[in-house]
Amino acid sequence: MGAPAIDWDAWTEQATRWLADYVRIDTVNPPGNEWRACEWLGAILDAEGIPYTTYDPGGGRLSLVARLPGDGSRGKPLILLSHTDVVPFERDEWTMDPLGGEVRDGYIWGRGTLDMKGMGIIELVTFLLHRRQGLPLKRDLVFMAVADEEAGSTYGVEFLDREHPEVLDSAFVINEGGGGSTEVLGVERNSFSIGVSEKGPLWLTLRAHGRPGHGSVPHDDNAADHLLRALRRVQDWHRPLIPGPEVKEYFRQLYEAGILDRRPTMEVLAEIAETNPRLKSVQMNSISVTMLRAGVKHNVIPATAEAMLDVRLVPGYDADRFVEELRVVINDPRIEIERVFESSTPSSPLDTELYAAMTQEVRRVFEDAVVVPSVSAGFTDSRVFRRRGVPAYGFVPTLTGPSEQGRVHGNDERLSIENLRLGMQILHRTVRVICG
Repeated sequence: MGAPAIDWDAWTEQATRWLADYVRIDTVNPPGNEWRACEWLGAILDAEGIPYTTYDPGGGRLSLVARLPGDGSRGKPLILLSHTDVVPFERDEWTMDPLGGEVRDGYIWGRGTLDMKGMGIIELVTFLLHRRQGLPLKRDLVFMAVADEEAGSTYGVEFLDREHPEVLDSAFVINEGGGGSTEVLGVERNSFSIGVSEKGPLWLTLRAHGRPGHGSVPHDDNAADHLLRALRRVQDWHRPLIPGPEVKEYFRQLYEAGILDRRPTMEVLAEIAETNPRLKSVQMNSISVTMLRAGVKHNVIPATAEAMLDVRLVPGYDADRFVEELRVVINDPRIEIERVFESSTPSSPLDTELYAAMTQEVRRVFEDAVVVPSVSAGFTDSRVFRRRGVPAYGFVPTLTGPSEQGRVHGNDERLSIENLRLGMQILHRTVRVICG
């Protein structure tokens, strides 16, 4: 006798309530306070009779791991990974309360609905479905909700990797870093990207020192002036496009699907980059100036000036090499370059059973959908698993338009209830293929 039919209407109502509640839990990072999310998730798991473990690096930066045991006949576990922290927001720029979890017009509104509490709820539902329906598991199924992803994962998956590596031991990971879109390259067609790699973050601080003095008497050793000249050289630095094999494969498959109307030569990729900032970013080492700091008073020449650079390196690019190139471009020994945070990741293969299952289950719903590998311009916790040789994929099986995708880290972030339902259905079937 098969498992009972799933009442997706009831589960969608439950998931909507859960996501609204989850959004209301303040886990803005900094400071994080992810213990609040773990306490809330733990209460749900307690009600289901599912044991879990929390891991505490200190300061309330908890991560939670729950496991449904399988018989092991298909090998190591599948991990459903999400992070519980969210980025800050500018309250005055929102039309809704960012932490209100309001349900209106078919959407759940609030910070984290897209990144990535919505996916966390989608993963939680399939995890609980296996428990409630007693679905057989041929490998362990793990639900993992971790801290601090938005600030580099020091207190989250990096802590687990360092102090509890056994928790990360798995066959596959499903995480953020890919998803569905109703449009690709200006062509209206359902397209799903599966994140197989990502650019490597290299966060730098440029620091200039000079001689302080009275603002009424300018001199040629002003730290702010030194920094501004250095930043101008950085802005004028022409860096080449370096499309890696995964990016080339992405464009090749779009060409074969008829979305790209010309063969993806280097010339064509360069043309695309000129009109598409995201597709330009995944093809080159990018630099964004994100913070500037100098001075103590209007009429005091500062002794120190700092600029924070968010550098993202294409997969495989050596960070030491980039820093030396930057030093040559700046060409000023008075500018210090401090490496604040860096990480890199190998790519996950395209020929695994999980990649095939994700593709298959998307096409069960959208027969003509294009399913392509992708490289994320941002970094995710998948990088830590990939470093360990574990294939990790970005796969958020929702379908959004360009106007929705722009809300990630932006204003009026929201996830439609319809997408919540779609994501649960596709993810659940994918997990059954891999674990059943």
